[in-house]
Amino acid sequence: MSKKENGLNRLKIAPNPKWLVLAFFVSLVLLTSQCASIQQPTGGPKDSIPPKILKETPSNLTRNFNAENIVISFDEFIKLAEEFKQISISPDMGSRPLFKVNRRNLEISLPDSLEKNTTYTINFGKAIVDFNESNPLLNYSYVFSTGDIIDSLSVSGRVTNALTLENAMQVTVMLIPNSRDSIFGKQKANIFTMTDSSGNFTLRNLREDTYRIYALQEENNDRVYNAREELIGFLTDSFHLAKDTSGIHLQLSRGIPKTFRLLDRKIEPTGRLVFAFNKPLDQPNIRVLHPEKLNEDKIVVYNKAADSASVWLSDLTFDSLKVQFYDGNNLLDSVSIRRGRNEKYDRDFIISDRLNGNRVNRVRHIKLVSAAPVQTIDRSKIFLTQDSVPVTNYQLIKDTTENFAYLLRYNWRPEIDYSLTVEPGAFVGYFGSRNKPYNKSFTYDTNENFGNIVFNTIPADTSHQYVVELVSEKKDVVHQRALITTPQRVHFNQLPAGKYTLRIIYDINNNGKWDPGDVNSRQQPERIWYIGKTIIIRANWEQEELVNVPE
Repeated sequence: MSKKENGLNRLKIAPNPKWLVLAFFVSLVLLTSQCASIQQPTGGPKDSIPPKILKETPSNLTRNFNAENIVISFDEFIKLAEEFKQISISPDMGSRPLFKVNRRNLEISLPDSLEKNTTYTINFGKAIVDFNESNPLLNYSYVFSTGDIIDSLSVSGRVTNALTLENAMQVTVMLIPNSRDSIFGKQKANIFTMTDSSGNFTLRNLREDTYRIYALQEENNDRVYNAREELIGFLTDSFHLAKDTSGIHLQLSRGIPKTFRLLDRKIEPTGRLVFAFNKPLDQPNIRVLHPEKLNEDKIVVYNKAADSASVWLSDLTFDSLKVQFYDGNNLLDSVSIRRGRNEKYDRDFIISDRLNGNRVNRVRHIKLVSAAPVQTIDRSKIFLTQDSVPVTNYQLIKDTTENFAYLLRYNWRPEIDYSLTVEPGAFVGYFGSRNKPYNKSFTYDTNENFGNIVFNTIPADTSHQYVVELVSEKKDVVHQRALITTPQRVHFNQLPAGKYTLRIIYDINNNGKWDPGDVNSRQQPERIWYIGKTIIIRANWEQEELVNVPE
């Protein structure tokens, strides 16, 4: 090969620098695009782990304690949540320690008023949380003694819901010495802990004493039983703690407040007066003291629980009212209500229904509900049509299960369009009130999703009454109920297909309902028993279950 040919070959083989640069950038772009699509960053799971203690200085459970400061170190940044509500010290130190967070450390400055030969417990409740997600370190306590001995007795047990029998988690369990039990419901308890996810609790480092114990499902996290919706559990009697005690069972229920209190009072735009009480009344009675003439023909309707009332008056031109509340002959409270100078009231009331999806069936007829008591009904102003043809052979009867409700029954048929019109004045209330117009179109629900069940119920003890309730699988809705005192076949009919369970109430006082606990009279909740299985109701099917109620 000649030198010339060899040079030409070298020119063909040698790469062009411009093409090299272009190829490099194309490869870089492709590589970057592929990496971005393959390794797309994600947020990851949310942190749910509470802070972990790495070191305590001085050590927890130190005897002959004489330090002025305590330092607790954690594995992450922390903060304090609701410090004054959550942190308790037992016994009282005279003045409260100073709690300071310094990044991963909690620094506690103690007062100089500590008693000699005393075991102190600093219970943090849910106060220590991580900085970012506020995950709480539950039930952590720092314990030390200024003497040679650390109190070491313990109390443990379980908390359940008295109605559902389910374990109660995150419930405050409080221990109060008998000598200080007068603070219950007034001041927060110093000795407390929280139940775990299984409803279990343990109180440690206790001294020998006589105590009362309470479980409180709180609304405001103040460790004081003072809110209407709070659930309370308790032992009937106090107990002397001289050794470790276990197996305590506390049942939570919504108790009955000791003192009557009016929770709400208002005048609605319709002129209806509404009063809400903090407790049900056995023999509720309301009297209009001023103007006295309005007391004579007033209409009062109480709800089923007898803890609220609606009042209608013949004259709405008053400037102010004075109303008294009684339970039997016992005067409970007196209040005054002043109406606004420019307030006007409209006695017209609305007619509503309970139709689900604009469909009726052979079980659920039309339920018409008025907003006020009905004095008369004019059927000539109520029009029912099927396929635009008027029908008159329907039934309209008062519903005994709901105030101001009426059931419109008819032999509904499939594949027919129905229409209901209620003209103004069809429902006439007291003191001149009249309904506003109502119109509804609906059809027949062809899905026959109803079944029946018979419980062959055999109580072991026939000395008192039982309430038999068919409830939802979640135990929160009562579908049907019956009362029995002897072995009896209980029929529950026309039930929507689905899952249920059976609940038996041991009705000790024979009042036909479940009574919760009353901490003031130390009365425990009435006993509940569940059948222990899920009952499946099938459409167009009748079944029977044998129920042996334990003694």
